[in-house]
Amino acid sequence: MKKLFFSFFALISLPFIVSAQTNVICTNSNAEKVMLGQYNPSAYFASTILNRPDTIFKGIDARVSPDSLESYIFTLASFYNRNTASDTISSTQGIGAARRWIYSKFQQFSNASQNRLLTAYLQFDTTTCSVRQHRNVLAVLPGMDTTDKSIIIIEGHFDSRCANVCDTTSKAEGVEDNGSGAALVMELARVMSKYSYNNTIVFMATTGEEQGLFGGQAFVNYAKQKGITIKAVLNNDVIGGIICGYTSSAPSCPGYGDLDSTHVRLFSYGSFNAPCKGLSRFIKLEYQENLLPSVTVPMGINIMSPEDRTGRGGDHIPFREGGYAAMRFTAENEDGDADVTNPAYKDRQHTSGDSLGAFKNGTSRLDSFFVNFPYLARNAVINGNAAGMLAIGPKQPNFSLTAVGYNNLRIQITNQPQYHQYRIGVRTTTNDWDSVYTMTGTLVDTIKGLTSQVYDVSVMSDDTNGIESLPSTEYSITLTGIDGIQGNPEGIELLQNKPNPFDFATYIGVKVDKPVNYQNAYISVRDEKGQEVKRLPIKLNKGTNEVLFEHGYTARGVYTYTLIIDGKPIDSKNMIFAN
Repeated sequence: MKKLFFSFFALISLPFIVSAQTNVICTNSNAEKVMLGQYNPSAYFASTILNRPDTIFKGIDARVSPDSLESYIFTLASFYNRNTASDTISSTQGIGAARRWIYSKFQQFSNASQNRLLTAYLQFDTTTCSVRQHRNVLAVLPGMDTTDKSIIIIEGHFDSRCANVCDTTSKAEGVEDNGSGAALVMELARVMSKYSYNNTIVFMATTGEEQGLFGGQAFVNYAKQKGITIKAVLNNDVIGGIICGYTSSAPSCPGYGDLDSTHVRLFSYGSFNAPCKGLSRFIKLEYQENLLPSVTVPMGINIMSPEDRTGRGGDHIPFREGGYAAMRFTAENEDGDADVTNPAYKDRQHTSGDSLGAFKNGTSRLDSFFVNFPYLARNAVINGNAAGMLAIGPKQPNFSLTAVGYNNLRIQITNQPQYHQYRIGVRTTTNDWDSVYTMTGTLVDTIKGLTSQVYDVSVMSDDTNGIESLPSTEYSITLTGIDGIQGNPEGIELLQNKPNPFDFATYIGVKVDKPVNYQNAYISVRDEKGQEVKRLPIKLNKGTNEVLFEHGYTARGVYTYTLIIDGKPIDSKNMIFAN
């Protein structure tokens, strides 16, 4: 994945950042029509329609194969160097050979699934490492219902790099970064094309990620230009390794040699009322309710506070910047922070060492692999389950939230048609829902017996198949523990940080009830000795305003943060570092 530590002066001299994108086209007109919702769904119906939720998620769990993933990664590594600007002519090496092979595999999967996958390139022009034209690879699985024309994207970049970002000749197998993500996308195209969904699903292998997220940005530009509606984007980047390196980009693993094959990190933008974070919560809920009760190896899903690791980025970011719900799957452990300019750097990421594995006693025989294929398969299943449920689930609801008495919340659904039931997600101090309540057969319900604090509440529609929609708009409300709801008399409330306790990063929020006349506002963070460690400028717009405080893993104890407006302290709260 892309490293984002660029100074301005370094940035203007980089050879790969030269021109804007132009001439973004899809090479398959039928695939484009499907993504636009301009097609006859019956033309792509399977002879036997398999679209029940349990059939889909159980089938994905049973059919995703570690062996298939291993075979894809071995082939991707065989292209030696998949730099975005590498050879496009050779049939055995370079980015051209790699993308043609991915395209051929997508076509092979289509042939095995009644030709229901439409393969295409998304071609675009932008000068990257002196090369002008580039191509993402797409497999488009048409949905059965064009009433909702929005698509779901499962993506992972297939380009690789070594220490020099424009080196097109040195070994750059890019196994973890990001052969693992590209292989996951391919395997889900194979497996998920056996089933039928209401929404269209696009499986996309992107290029140009290492030089500037260009492949992801190209699809965003294309969608905006054509009017394609995107429901959700699941990005997979560095998703198959289980070994912690000497370094890793925070928030990450505890230390060299640590192994973790039972957890995965979900990175997404924002905290309060953030569609991307809501998507992450949806993914975790669907895994917990559909798969966790029956899987052989349970997975822990960690919803991270930041959009990505410190100083890092991925192809989900252009989608979020384009206004779409997008998130990133990344392995719990990773080998390196990609700081190849550091003479002491000895990890694999962004070097020629990002290869298949270690060789036995100096021989040419692999002794161990750097990607754990069963772990990668489990992450593929989590992706597939979430995408499948998104593609058959109901529409998001609208609702109103009011206080009843001093410790009850009243939820009223305000849109029609009425669904079988609704799921109400309630959170307080973490990125996760504390509880998910169910209201059945009604449009109005009350959650009773809550304590005095701030609650963030969102609602999901739940259809007769028991599948949730994406979470709605999230609303915040304060219960004071006394009869009635009382706001801050000044109309400004400093909120408790979330998550709290926290280990690496946390959001600090300020709730503003009415317009504020001010010149300057910031959050002052002080350590246990009273020394200021950070000033975080914050806007005071009406509603909830948040800033992300990233400290790292070294801090311990209780810190204090204070809202300062035009030099005047307004309120202070404590936050706790997890041990």
